[in-house]
Amino acid sequence: MTDISRMSPQELAEACAALMWNDDSASQRLGMKLLHIAPGEATLEMTITDQMTNGHGNAHGGYMFTLADSAFAFACNTYNQMTVAQHCSVTYIAPGALGDVLIATAREVSRSGRSGIYDVTVMRQDGQRIAEFRGHSRTINRTFLPMDKETA
Repeated sequence: MTDISRMSPQELAEACAALMWNDDSASQRLGMKLLHIAPGEATLEMTITDQMTNGHGNAHGGYMFTLADSAFAFACNTYNQMTVAQHCSVTYIAPGALGDVLIATAREVSRSGRSGIYDVTVMRQDGQRIAEFRGHSRTINRTFLPMDKETA
């Protein structure tokens, strides 16, 4: 059994991300890659495929939202407390296109009690900002790694 009391915050974030990634079929099947994980932070990337374009030939907003939502999920699940979305919103700034590599970077803004706020910036590979996402999180009564009586 892993003794989480001996893990650094970075090691804990990485362990939680690995366990979460193993069960995240949606992110994996969309070709997302987890590039960075740290306490309260995550960066994911995804390439826009033909199946992800809309009737205008642009990246469908739902797929950009999904990438941002996945980055948000990984960022807020770095503390060994399973956390879910309570509310999310997105503002689209510029279109993505077929073949674009989109990078979503999530960072914690606030975390208090069971609630958190996270901002996610979605950029194209050329550095153009294409969306801003804000997620509000809520922890649930479950952990990724078992808690012993002393750390509970």
